[in-house]
Amino acid sequence: MPHVISPHRLDPSRSALLLVDLQEKLCPAIKNIEQVIERSRVLTEASDLLNVPRAATVQYPQGLGALVEPIREKYAEADEKLDFSAAVCRKSIDRWSGEGRDQILIVGIETHICILQTALDLAAEGKQPQVIVDAVSSRNLLDHQTGLERMAACGVGLVSLESVLFEWLGSSRHNCFRAISGMIKHLSR
Repeated sequence: MPHVISPHRLDPSRSALLLVDLQEKLCPAIKNIEQVIERSRVLTEASDLLNVPRAATVQYPQGLGALVEPIREKYAEADEKLDFSAAVCRKSIDRWSGEGRDQILIVGIETHICILQTALDLAAEGKQPQVIVDAVSSRNLLDHQTGLERMAACGVGLVSLESVLFEWLGSSRHNCFRAISGMIKHLSR
């Protein structure tokens, strides 16, 4: 019998990355924010290597500021929003749909508000949102955990950064394996 690859595995040709609200005035209050920023940066670089499209949103930037460094330079045209759900930012999502990209990977803040509402709305559209649990957070760890539990109960995928990267690669024979392995090696634990 030939090897069958599960349709539930993440595939770079079906994936897109959505970075939500990692903004200057929001980040200082968020638990584990350095990890969220670092892992979002690594995922952004891996996305570029593997030709996975990406986009970012900012919540009311006039009051909450721009995206933080070192993310800002990678997302020059972040979509502005007032709604908590980033699913209202249709330009990238509609383009991804037209390309057959239904696996939307979500990173950013806050888990129990913008991440939760975005994931639930994308799932309602028939997408397969995947929240990267080590690249999202909230001001309060109870809110973060409750947001993750609610998403899981509603069928939203919860994955880790390493799981995403190795699923995208599929094999150590992939031509980007060394570069991505090097990125992972330097992550803080």
